[in-house]
Amino acid sequence: MQATATVLVYSDDSGTREQVRLATGRRPAPDSPVVEFIECATHEAVVRTLDQGGVDVVVLDGEAVPMGGMGLCRQIKDEVFRCPPVLLLIGRPQDAWLATWSRADAAVTLPVEPVEFAGALAALLREKRLQSA
Repeated sequence: MQATATVLVYSDDSGTREQVRLATGRRPAPDSPVVEFIECATHEAVVRTLDQGGVDVVVLDGEAVPMGGMGLCRQIKDEVFRCPPVLLLIGRPQDAWLATWSRADAAVTLPVEPVEFAGALAALLREKRLQSA
């Protein structure tokens, strides 16, 4: 298992980014690597960071403005070669169909519920590890 995993977190709201960090802790599950965060407040920063590589999982805020995470997810799935798995934060459970449209690999609702979020993030990190093996 790798020593660390890099998780990119996109939201225009610093409080949402903090919720993600607090829900994850040092690692989302005992079998997960220690997580290092890259925080982005603009969609341009997300694209620039992904172009540099080295990101294991992307967390996108579907409620971000001016560009929401759903549209950004669809864009990066089309444009980023070997796009990392995406965990989408959605405003309502009824928005799950939009998460599917955006091609997100998983979705959880806001506000971030720590157990649900950590479980979804850990599952994506496990899947990424299996794909890399």
